[in-house]
Amino acid sequence: MAIDFLYVQWVKRPLDLLLAISLFFLSSPIIFAVFVFLAATNRGRGIFRQQRIGRGEVPFIIYKFRTLEDDGHTPVWGGRLLRKTSLDELPQLWNVLRGEMSLIGPRPLYAEYLQYYSTQHRRRHEVRPGITGLAQVNGRNTLTWSERFDYDVQYVAGLGPRLDLEIVLKTIRVLFAFRAADFHQQDLAPFKGYE
Repeated sequence: MAIDFLYVQWVKRPLDLLLAISLFFLSSPIIFAVFVFLAATNRGRGIFRQQRIGRGEVPFIIYKFRTLEDDGHTPVWGGRLLRKTSLDELPQLWNVLRGEMSLIGPRPLYAEYLQYYSTQHRRRHEVRPGITGLAQVNGRNTLTWSERFDYDVQYVAGLGPRLDLEIVLKTIRVLFAFRAADFHQQDLAPFKGYE
């Protein structure tokens, strides 16, 4: 549809910038408070940085609040609450401002997982990865990897203003329901880093 094409080509990125700047400004007291708290309780390490794969399969560094110890499994003090409320995702607004991510899109994964994607699932890299997405509002960690990737490809195929609006509204509902991201190891090898 012409509307969807115009939205993707001319509206989505400026809208991302406008909303990311607004959200960053509105949440700056929370961002500052969480960073200070984590830095004070985690030996000065409040931000977690990690390489992920973005649009066009180009790697970039994602930013999140630190919620796990170095072992990658044990939550830091307060980490569970940050995950439960999704406050750990707030630093990714910086990724959105830099053009590496969108507010809405498939979650970015590790580079080593590229070899496991089917040709169809690689379509998830045709768009910028997002802070929230179709898979996150339709089951998140309760989905199998195949289901998550199917949602990602479904998003790419149906990308438009209506779908993005539906995801935003569902994301708000999920956040208010305080749906937790679990800290248990996925038994869906080889993938371990979808969130």
